[in-house]
Amino acid sequence: MRAGREFFGEHAERLARLCHALAERFARGGRLIALGATPAARSDARHVAVEFVHPVIVGKRALPALALAQEGGELDGQLRLLVGPEDIVIAFGADGDGGLAARALAVARGAGALTIAFARCGAEHELIPPAEDPAVAQELVETLYHVLWELVHVFFEHRGLLSGRRSRMRHDAGASAFLYPFLDERESELEPVIDDVRRSVLAKAADIAALRTQTLTDNAAQLEAAAEALRASFERGGKLLALGNGGSATDAMDVVADFRSPALGPKSAGRVGLASAGHPAIDLTEDPAILTAIANDIGAEAIFLRQVIAHGREGDALLALSTSGGSANVLAALAQARRLGMRTIALVGYDGGRILSERLADHVIVTRSEHIPRIQEAQATAYHVLRELVG
Repeated sequence: MRAGREFFGEHAERLARLCHALAERFARGGRLIALGATPAARSDARHVAVEFVHPVIVGKRALPALALAQEGGELDGQLRLLVGPEDIVIAFGADGDGGLAARALAVARGAGALTIAFARCGAEHELIPPAEDPAVAQELVETLYHVLWELVHVFFEHRGLLSGRRSRMRHDAGASAFLYPFLDERESELEPVIDDVRRSVLAKAADIAALRTQTLTDNAAQLEAAAEALRASFERGGKLLALGNGGSATDAMDVVADFRSPALGPKSAGRVGLASAGHPAIDLTEDPAILTAIANDIGAEAIFLRQVIAHGREGDALLALSTSGGSANVLAALAQARRLGMRTIALVGYDGGRILSERLADHVIVTRSEHIPRIQEAQATAYHVLRELVG
């Protein structure tokens, strides 16, 4: 929370102006290209791309975005083939990728693209989270790119503020304009809109701070019990399967990256914070050939179920991420995991949905919000804490 107040307090106006700059580039035909060389950074690159292309805000336009990761080759080589002068390039994990993002950003800047990064690596906009803990830094960055995605749309609603576009009256009072001049408002002043967006950035940062607090305090016992169950599974030779849809799929990707990597355990309960080994974990959202084959031949409701049948064993664990708590393919996977004797953990939003009301998972962590970006941000905090507790 302290890091968030400092980070967004320092950068709120800059982020508001950055939203305007992004909107102008999108309006001129630009695309967002997200880069991620490390496993965790790859999950953020995928996450920001899916948010811009498939907005959950009803009625908002889909904006062109794609994610590039190392499976496609060196990032700078991929960018040389794809980047254009109106594009926006955003690099994740640049402080831990051995200079891969810095080389790619140099290519992007040379092409005229607007560049954004969260480490000092040669980007035009470097927004450095004030946090030594990489999990905290990643959580702040996730909130930041959600804020960019949410608020870039404000400038499309004020088309006269985008260069090369004619302004239009937001309210046409017609013959009554002389009586009600405020109804004849035109889109010609940028600074008041920038100030509105700046204040919205600060409000969203405050909202997520409160929601992270709720998620951790209300679910402390569930998180501790889930960590004990996971630790016991790993100690007996079990593995973790993780899944989710859309943005939650990228969170499952991040969960698996975190559990496969060594991590520091909590400096409490007699522990000294020594680094633990990684744990076996499988991302059930990772392979598009498997997902599309099952969806095409059987149906989308079976995309995780069939993989749980293939990979799940008694004593394994399943972690499901769902903002609604009611996605049919998530419910089917949880049911199958229970039939196999697996431990089940669910991170859900809203009121917990069917997963909580019907007790479809052994451990349910509920983030009580109806706003999907904030739910996902708070869930990231929860699974980072879960990883730390497992050790």
